[in-house]
Amino acid sequence: MFYLDDTKALLRHMVAFPTVSTDSNLAMIEFIAEQLKAVGARVDIHHDASGAKANLFATLGPDVDGGILLSGHSDVVPVADQDWSTDPFEMVERDGKLYGRGTCDMKGFIAAAVAMAPFYAEKVKDRPIHFAFTHDEETGCLGAQALAQVLRAQGVRPGVAIIGEPTSMRIIEGHKGCYEYSTHFTGLEGHGSAPDRGVNAVEYAVRYVARLLELREQLKERAPANSRFEPPWTTINTGALIGGVAHNVIPGKARIDWEMRPVQHGDADFVKSNLHDFCTHTLLPAMRAVSPDADIVTEVIGEVDGLIPADENEAKDILMELTGANGADTVAFGTEAGIFQSLGTSAVVCGPGSIEQAHKPDEYVSLDQLGQCLTMLERLGEKLAA
Repeated sequence: MFYLDDTKALLRHMVAFPTVSTDSNLAMIEFIAEQLKAVGARVDIHHDASGAKANLFATLGPDVDGGILLSGHSDVVPVADQDWSTDPFEMVERDGKLYGRGTCDMKGFIAAAVAMAPFYAEKVKDRPIHFAFTHDEETGCLGAQALAQVLRAQGVRPGVAIIGEPTSMRIIEGHKGCYEYSTHFTGLEGHGSAPDRGVNAVEYAVRYVARLLELREQLKERAPANSRFEPPWTTINTGALIGGVAHNVIPGKARIDWEMRPVQHGDADFVKSNLHDFCTHTLLPAMRAVSPDADIVTEVIGEVDGLIPADENEAKDILMELTGANGADTVAFGTEAGIFQSLGTSAVVCGPGSIEQAHKPDEYVSLDQLGQCLTMLERLGEKLAA
């Protein structure tokens, strides 16, 4: 396939950009912008507040609503403390697989979409095709949320969004949301021999985690009767509890990193309201009885809505036509699809590679999967020309 060689060449360049979420993605965004401008795309680059990261939004075709959007995130997860057999930022081809950080999640799809741009430039007629490549998906879909605000302000609303996360080319029409938080506890340090004279931030954090566990069980009873997710209810996970300096010191600081994956908006409100009441009426009065400056503050890392399966979904209909699939699935992991759905855009997730390879050492995407993706994208181009 002609486009496969182009895709491999582009992917090799993209893997070489170490776009770990803590670092800049500008070099990769500028590289993609050059490729798209070369075929006549209108390209806008939107920087974040730091100026070190950016989203790219590009369009081929007429300036009208209802276009088709190909979306992917440029950032990748860290490689620190992972046992790679090759340099993670140098793509290696072996046994029909392309190895390197981001090959699967999700530079493979981005490379395929950009490789098809010259073809789209020839085929597009009445319906535009858009490219949206964002920053910081791995840390809360921050780039996509910022891009959605820009599109709203500009009055741009694509009709269809295809988010190319690795799904083994299965069509995904629904996934849970992802709400991430860090809750900070400020207590009062003191000598461990007199615990009543201090406010033990770690112990109050433990009580908070205990409430999270209680809520996790209650959420099981709130699962919608027709839920298609596995598990069918909203989940809560405690990722970290950090605090304390020594055995004999009352810890004055603690932090809990936690998340929930809502299957419905009401569950998130249920959890947040319960925790607010627990802190306001139980934990904080006890803490401040000893130290008036004691506090509990929850930092929102990201609140990303899920992709809600819709009775009418043009994106699903198009991909079923292009791929020959006879249905669509749901997954538990999150993507940027719900953000685009909030714009009034019909959205699906479908891309090359398996989520089982994402975030792991020796991450790879198979050539077969890339080929399937390119076939789908080529058929999309033919549809645009019809």
